[in-house]
Amino acid sequence: MSFFKNQFANVVEWQEFRDDMIFYKWSNREIKKGSKLIIRPGQDAIFFKNGKIEGIFRDEGEYDIESQIIPFLSTLKGFKFGFNSGMRVEVLFVNTKEFVVKWGTQNAINIPTLGLPGGLPIRANGTFHFKVNDYISLIDEIAGVREHYLVEDVRIRITTVLDQLLMKWISREGKDMYNLQANSFDIAKGIQEDLDMQMMKSGISITGFNVMSFSYPKEIQDMITKNASHGMVGDVNRYQQISITDGMASGKMSGGGAASDIAGMMIGMNMAGKMMNQMNQPSSNQPVSAGNPEPADGQKKPNFCPNCGNKTEGANFCPNCGQKLV
Repeated sequence: MSFFKNQFANVVEWQEFRDDMIFYKWSNREIKKGSKLIIRPGQDAIFFKNGKIEGIFRDEGEYDIESQIIPFLSTLKGFKFGFNSGMRVEVLFVNTKEFVVKWGTQNAINIPTLGLPGGLPIRANGTFHFKVNDYISLIDEIAGVREHYLVEDVRIRITTVLDQLLMKWISREGKDMYNLQANSFDIAKGIQEDLDMQMMKSGISITGFNVMSFSYPKEIQDMITKNASHGMVGDVNRYQQISITDGMASGKMSGGGAASDIAGMMIGMNMAGKMMNQMNQPSSNQPVSAGNPEPADGQKKPNFCPNCGNKTEGANFCPNCGQKLV
């Protein structure tokens, strides 16, 4: 008799485990006397019969089904294995980890925008997180008719409704359509709540949703960049001075040889003259005389620079070459 004792025994386990598999169903086989259950890390084993859960086992390890599992099954506690008979139950192995999935819009979404009759076309990408949290709903909606379920199956379900949710929450939270990234947190939070409500009936919870970036057509992105650069410039005259100085320092100014040197010298002298004029202008809290200011010692300032001949306009220093005039 001992020769036949474990002849029909089964090992109930998740065969061909995959990281992207949400659940695997061990079914269509009869559990015999001496059968073992193997639960690996990150797995839960659910015994169910006719769609009804008999028991849930979460601790990893190897168990003898007759002595360690059956006594805990809700309606099969008194089941006794015969020599050539067993019981038919289905065992659902569930991956308990949190899955992280990348998403991206396949086509541009036209968001209604003032001034653009066809809407503002944008694309977006990011990630969403989910995990199984309700085994009863999972069995009722999915596991009852499927042998396994993959992350790709969830991703497809999410992306079929994602465009509509993006349009809904961008229109609601996108106060500045040309700077959607500033409101990405509120947009993502709203989408997560809606997705979680839709997936809840399948026993799956959306634990996180992130928008990494929004992108615009090239023409609109160029316009946004140009407007941003104009806003950063502020004082146009100062911007021109800085640009000229940077060009001279980096050697990127066009031309070469004597012509380039003369041009650089003239620009430098012109800038120096403007700086001297600014220094010589009276401050706002000092009285300004009606005529040309007279030097303290009574000596009259020349009308033309004795060094370069440039008109001095009553300045203390020549605005062209910097020559002291008194």
